Amino acid sequence: MKPIWYARALVVAAFIALLLAWWWIPSVNLFIHNSLGAFLALDQQGIERFIHSYGSQAAVVSFLLMIFQAIAAPLPAFLITFANASLFGAFWGGVLSWSSAMVGAALCFYIARLMGRGVVEKLTGKTVLKSVDGFFDRYGKHTILICRLLPFVPFDPVSYAAGLTSIRFRHFLLATGLGQLPATIVYSWVGSLLTGGTFWLVTGLFILFALTIVIFVAKTFYHERQKRKS
Repeated sequence: MKPIWYARALVVAAFIALLLAWWWIPSVNLFIHNSLGAFLALDQQGIERFIHSYGSQAAVVSFLLMIFQAIAAPLPAFLITFANASLFGAFWGGVLSWSSAMVGAALCFYIARLMGRGVVEKLTGKTVLKSVDGFFDRYGKHTILICRLLPFVPFDPVSYAAGLTSIRFRHFLLATGLGQLPATIVYSWVGSLLTGGTFWLVTGLFILFALTIVIFVAKTFYHERQKRKS
């Protein structure tokens, strides 16, 4: 039990250190304040300008932003993915978005596993967590992959909820990586076309919508087939 308590103490210490840095270090305060401002305004171009303002450290800032939004579940990650694609191109922007999302998911998983349900409920909200619990009750070990493939299922609460189950971390990470890849590719491609005008934006959104329908239909057929086998 001692290693768990040490790990919990480390998480709490890291959180306190972040709060102190937020209050007392002007650069950290400015970074968090501007990040929240861009997110809450749902301004993709604002986030893009914010990341771009850091010059050679822009990729690092984007990486930190993705982790920041992972822990603060209500913030929309797709805005960062769009910004990354616009700044770094569809491929490298996609790689940056996918890898940073994986790190964020891993952090959420371990925060939940170490701190327990009470902390997770405060981070995600009881209603959201219960809805994700319903996915785990319905789909069991396939939940992670299915939820990652469905764009309308929130990313971060799934990571937190997985940490409250008995699923092994390597299985969680593998399912997250595979399931998150299609959405990352689509978002990155759309993001790289945003500068091409409204036509490309609408085209990209239609493609995203079509992909969602295809995934939903494929999921439905898969579960019907599983029921027939059983």
